[in-house]
Amino acid sequence: MSKTDEKPLKKVCIICAKGTIEDVYATLVMANGAVMEGIEAKVFFTFFGLDAITKSQMNKLHTGTVGNPAMRMPGGLPFPTILGILPGVEAGVSAMMISQMAQLDIPPVDEFLEMITAGGGEIYACKLAMDMFKLKQEDLWDGVSGVLTVGDFYGKCGGENTQIIFT
Repeated sequence: MSKTDEKPLKKVCIICAKGTIEDVYATLVMANGAVMEGIEAKVFFTFFGLDAITKSQMNKLHTGTVGNPAMRMPGGLPFPTILGILPGVEAGVSAMMISQMAQLDIPPVDEFLEMITAGGGEIYACKLAMDMFKLKQEDLWDGVSGVLTVGDFYGKCGGENTQIIFT
């Protein structure tokens, strides 16, 4: 198919399985970008990604400092993984990242979710992960559209011109 024959993307389904700041925000930025471009967006939070839609955790996310090869210190030097195990380092790095995002006017998780749903996006929680972590619907952010099995989520993602993204 040539580029002129390609049909425009009409739907994106994003799966978020990790609960670090960088993984959750990648999901939120992509979902928000989709709704802003008029693309139908559905987001499925599973396993530790559920922290992003759990009321008690959603605005307390952390950056992974151990085993993160892309982590850099001010000045661009590689961040020594061993530092990540020291008490307070992960919290400090996370606070720094949140502060830098605030300076760029990037909203906190709950506000980002509100922007996505206000634009027509849908937010879902994984039933399996909810059961594993003993979470209930009332533990989740109020804008969650439902708790689904992965099969049910894939059913919502069907159709022509749909892209599924795993973050």
